Amino acid sequence: MDNDPRTATPEAGPLLLRPWLPEDMPALIEAHRDPVMRAKLLVPVTDEAEARRWLRVEREGRESGSRFSFAVIDRDLDDEPVGNVVLKYPAPGSAGGEVGYWTAARARGRGVAPRALGALTDWAFEAFAGDGLVRLDLLHQVGNDASCRVAEKSGYGLAEVLPARPPWPLDGHRHVRLRTGHVR
Repeated sequence: MDNDPRTATPEAGPLLLRPWLPEDMPALIEAHRDPVMRAKLLVPVTDEAEARRWLRVEREGRESGSRFSFAVIDRDLDDEPVGNVVLKYPAPGSAGGEVGYWTAARARGRGVAPRALGALTDWAFEAFAGDGLVRLDLLHQVGNDASCRVAEKSGYGLAEVLPARPPWPLDGHRHVRLRTGHVR
């Protein structure tokens, strides 16, 4: 495994997690055309300008060490991204971070999300253990049963229900996973 978080490419079986590339723009736009994704994501990507902006934000986050977004490649399918996983890491020395993910419609129901999230989680705890990372949160809106299943399959237990607050119109779930061997 690569020790530099900015160039890491975690793997899980046929899944490869790699940084997003400019040539991924068509797959990114196509994934965001899905009505399910549009209903759940805050930042829409509907055209090339928005895709370029999204890719720039992800690249800048990686360079600053505050956000590590990975295109999920299922090598059993092709070399096109079928999803995204992201670690939002507030700062070195912080005990906690947040993870998120999405899966393109064509890859749903194949176990991509829990395997990719598991690979991201394992990588994050290893890459940032020296910085004190011991807890990762996964947040989603109540009623998103698929995200609850992905969280549970990935070892993230339901910790609490969060009240709705902008920009989220519904209450949410906070799932938590602790680094192995760490107790609250």
